[in-house]
Amino acid sequence: MEKTALIFAAGLGTRLKPLTDTLPKALIPYHGVPLLEQVILRLKSAGFTKVVINVHHFADKIESFVSEKGGFSLKICFSDERDLLRETGGGIRHAESLLCSGSFLVHNVDIVSNLDLEWFFSQHRGDALATLLVSERETSRYFLFDDDMRLKGWVNKSTGEVKSPYSDIRSESCPELVKKYRTLAFGGMHVISPSIFPLMKAWPESFSIVDFYLSMAESHIIRGCLSPSGTSLIDVGKLSQIE
Repeated sequence: MEKTALIFAAGLGTRLKPLTDTLPKALIPYHGVPLLEQVILRLKSAGFTKVVINVHHFADKIESFVSEKGGFSLKICFSDERDLLRETGGGIRHAESLLCSGSFLVHNVDIVSNLDLEWFFSQHRGDALATLLVSERETSRYFLFDDDMRLKGWVNKSTGEVKSPYSDIRSESCPELVKKYRTLAFGGMHVISPSIFPLMKAWPESFSIVDFYLSMAESHIIRGCLSPSGTSLIDVGKLSQIE
């Protein structure tokens, strides 16, 4: 079976303006190498043989870049979202026909990391709908996990907002939840089982994968996978980070 990954590269890159006024975020250079190229080469070194790239903003430039690189000697195809930017959840569903029949890795194009992608892919178990890479970094928004690393909810420490399919969690205050559950930050990578697609059919054309995970967390197993010690995860989706 092909080892397949989906790269999210369709975003408008508004946090990277004015760079993204003329380039898609995926082709912004970081240490002299376009972000998309860095992710593709890391996937290739981890044994992935097929890469699906979703495109919207400056889609032609991304397709031309991959063509000029000879497809990186991989099987690369594009999930075309020129007609509508479908957000993360809608983007996954839209790419269904291009993905393999087994589990697949999803990787944000603006995440630069030294994570062992082969190891992370191997952490996904067959009973899980999805496995989310998480870390203990400082941020305002966190997923909530129980002691078995099963997803229970989400909190925004800055605003106190809580999201969860569990009514008792929704009724708790943010400070209390932080005491009861493991609060971990999403790392922009996840491994997804193909059983996710039938569950997405009733959702609108555009939707957030985070909202989808939270809605499914009570009825389906969604696990967190803590990034190993020494793992560097940098979100370069903001101009300050690129600089």
